[in-house]
Amino acid sequence: MHLSALLVAGALLAQVPPRNAPTPAEAQAFTRKLDAELRRLYVRASTAEWIKSTYITDDTERNAAAMNEELMGYTTQAIKDSLRFKGLKLDPETERMLYLLRVSTPLPAPSDPAKRAELAALAAKLEGLYGKGKWCGQGYTSGVDAEADKKQCKTLQQLSDVLAKGGTYEAQLEAWAGWHETSKEMRPLYERLVQLSNEGAKEFGAGDLGELWRSAYDMSPADFEKETDRLWSQVKPLYEDLHCYVRGKLSKKYGPEKVSASGPLPAHLLGNMWAQEWPNVYPLVEPYRGQPSLDVTRKLKALKYTPQKLVELGENFFVSLGLDKLPPSFWKRSQFTKPQDRDVVCHASAWDVTYSNDLRIKMCIKIDEEDLITVHHELGHDYYFMNYYTKPVLFQAGANDGFHEAIGDALTLSITPEYLKQLKLLDQLPRDDKGLINVQMKDALEKVAFLPFGRMIDQWRWDVFSGKVKPAQYNAHWWALRLKYQGIAPAGGARGEEYFDPGAKYHIPANVPYMRYFLARILQFQFHRALCKAAGHQGPLHTCSIYGNKAAGAKLKAMLELGASKPWPDALEALTGQRQLDASALTEYFAPLQTWLKQQNQGQKCGW
Repeated sequence: MHLSALLVAGALLAQVPPRNAPTPAEAQAFTRKLDAELRRLYVRASTAEWIKSTYITDDTERNAAAMNEELMGYTTQAIKDSLRFKGLKLDPETERMLYLLRVSTPLPAPSDPAKRAELAALAAKLEGLYGKGKWCGQGYTSGVDAEADKKQCKTLQQLSDVLAKGGTYEAQLEAWAGWHETSKEMRPLYERLVQLSNEGAKEFGAGDLGELWRSAYDMSPADFEKETDRLWSQVKPLYEDLHCYVRGKLSKKYGPEKVSASGPLPAHLLGNMWAQEWPNVYPLVEPYRGQPSLDVTRKLKALKYTPQKLVELGENFFVSLGLDKLPPSFWKRSQFTKPQDRDVVCHASAWDVTYSNDLRIKMCIKIDEEDLITVHHELGHDYYFMNYYTKPVLFQAGANDGFHEAIGDALTLSITPEYLKQLKLLDQLPRDDKGLINVQMKDALEKVAFLPFGRMIDQWRWDVFSGKVKPAQYNAHWWALRLKYQGIAPAGGARGEEYFDPGAKYHIPANVPYMRYFLARILQFQFHRALCKAAGHQGPLHTCSIYGNKAAGAKLKAMLELGASKPWPDALEALTGQRQLDASALTEYFAPLQTWLKQQNQGQKCGW
């Protein structure tokens, strides 16, 4: 055959797909079957997880592990099967579902059944160790049911209360060190979990698990890491001003020999087990004494709030925006208080157990301001669930995971002093600029103090998953990052590698990606600014409350209904008109406080 004829024949053959080549129609059929099967497996696994979290036993852990193993196995195979459709020109919905499938699992399992079973068992065991953790003075027990232990052992909640109340330097250090003893047992289990989940991630085409996590943000993993650095650079100066001021107050109380006037803050002195948020030190750092009391906790108790009444208060906020009431099943199936007869995971969480508006929250509610805020946060998740539960199951998620965390938090920015007075939770409003600075200080101790902690948790895991940090450096790297980002250090010098201090934070043994919380702290202010604009607010951003504003509620609902069906810049634009994450709303909100902090810190050596 002549060469030109061969070329023509070759071109014609190239236009004809091979007999077994996938087609767009097959991809659509694949996603329809995928939705049905994932929904079935998600419900089974979610039900088992709910039972395990609210009734921790060896049996419930084993049952949850079995359900998760089945889900892991199906998801692993489905992701591999979906790769054959890569490169096809698909309709947007099918393309989106396949993308979300590939980044859907935070714990990818190897295809080897034995390794998959091992990974599921490890995950259940690690979370169970956290939930059952108790400090017993001379040693650690994983729920040993002995009378002597019962009398002396302290739970995380009891140890956290010691830190929250302040007290002596030594008592706080003992409580802090005690809880951090409980995670030692996790260390070899976590090392193995890293090995197995990395193996699973590589089967999905990712370099490691951290790269797979960073792929879930509609941009390249490298670009996402740069984006988090950009956002941190926007808020870092405000955090450093706050750190400098708080350090001066702590040094004055405990003495410069215990709190250096120019060094890092001791991790156990900030009123929180992980020094992630600092509102419990407010009485120590209050800018202006004699202003109207901001003690919402005292008023909640005086008004005899119950856990259910606290949740009803949160629901009322969402309803005031024109959103629906929670379904009756929510009130029957949620866990509001810690049962006395069994171990449960008290870490607050929100659920749609059956992906069909089966809304619940799981908390061990305390009647205080912190849990008033937490209730709003968890209900934010439930209202997101409520507004997208009719979509395919892979679209039943936030536009990105930071969106999910930000919804309830954005509404808490509307819990202004005026709103609290309306609820009779404040007796008087702040009278002047001094009162404003007090309010902003209290807010900043929660929202600004958290920012570097939110940024560093996953940095530690990214470095661990990538192999940059070896198991022999787990603890050292944890504290190196805490020093770098937070300016926090453990009392008494370096903590050796016999410890596994990362495991003392729930999200590490539970394998919950954490960057969502950092993004949420940025997004909540960006959302708040947009909602205030929709509500027609005039004046400084920190004075805005959207409570009762149906126009703002309609804007919010339009974004919630999208779920994950569109890339997150589309969802962000629907609410804010912007397509890029922007921390300028946060710094705008706290502008009065930052100006004041700079004045107070004059002559101090800030930084660490």
